[in-house]
Amino acid sequence: MVAAALTPDILHRIGNTPLIPLRRIDPANGCRILLKLESENPTGSMKDRMALAMVEAAEADGRLKRGGFVVEYTGGSTGVSLALVCAVKGYPLRIVTSDAFAREKLQHMRALGANLEVLRSESGGMTERLTRDMVEAARVIAQEPGSFLTDQLRNTDQLAAYHRLADEIWTQAGGRVDAFVQFVGTAASLRGTAEGLRRRNGRVRVAAVEPAESAVLSGGKTGTHRIDGVGAGFVVPLWTSEIADEIERVSTDEAAAMSLRLAREEGLFGGTSTGGNVVAALRLAERLEPGSTIVTILCDTGMKYLSKTA
Repeated sequence: MVAAALTPDILHRIGNTPLIPLRRIDPANGCRILLKLESENPTGSMKDRMALAMVEAAEADGRLKRGGFVVEYTGGSTGVSLALVCAVKGYPLRIVTSDAFAREKLQHMRALGANLEVLRSESGGMTERLTRDMVEAARVIAQEPGSFLTDQLRNTDQLAAYHRLADEIWTQAGGRVDAFVQFVGTAASLRGTAEGLRRRNGRVRVAAVEPAESAVLSGGKTGTHRIDGVGAGFVVPLWTSEIADEIERVSTDEAAAMSLRLAREEGLFGGTSTGGNVVAALRLAERLEPGSTIVTILCDTGMKYLSKTA
């Protein structure tokens, strides 16, 4: 009997996640919605991809040296993913985050060895001021010798990770992708995946999703919402208007309700950003030709949000 090959380390389990169709929550016009199950990554989040890409790019060009440490501001999933990568590679990690985000994420970061600075929020909500305060606190830490600030709002190294995600989607869908839908946080996942899919087919329609309470990308006012990891409250640096053909506004309540429907009707347990992705995909399906294929993302496992789930 030939022994199966060993996996060198947990980082080699990042990517190659399943793509599955929705069975019961489906459009009336025969369109097909496919979900990329990023909850199958090691920390249960698509952010594992970008965390590894940012750290390895910095190692390769000398921005991050042995004996140095990593710094980031994050709502949680990026921090958990960086904590995993840094634990495996042996780098200390200092995170600026907030009590606005699910406590499971903060606990997960600490369990993986990250050192956290937790900023107070306004009644537990995500706001522009909170985002900017987190960014500034991380910038101050990054002035210390030996630091490397991954700076996810500006770091373009992560785009390569999402180009690979697009390649996986295209292959798994058999080249049948008519549209892609994704909530905007840093804009890197939407931008990178859209670029990758359009290299295959320039006619792929791309819909960006943002919180209805803080719809700044579509010209609305900044506001407070409760969808972890998205809706910074201002137009993020990696966003350009060419990324998306349209922008869909989804409220916190709509996103939360759909995340519960996905769990109870499809057995797919994701967070509120995943719920928002599906709400927007269903709306887009109504405007597409019958039989079109729409791909969106199950961004992370709902296990990260149990304290926020009804």
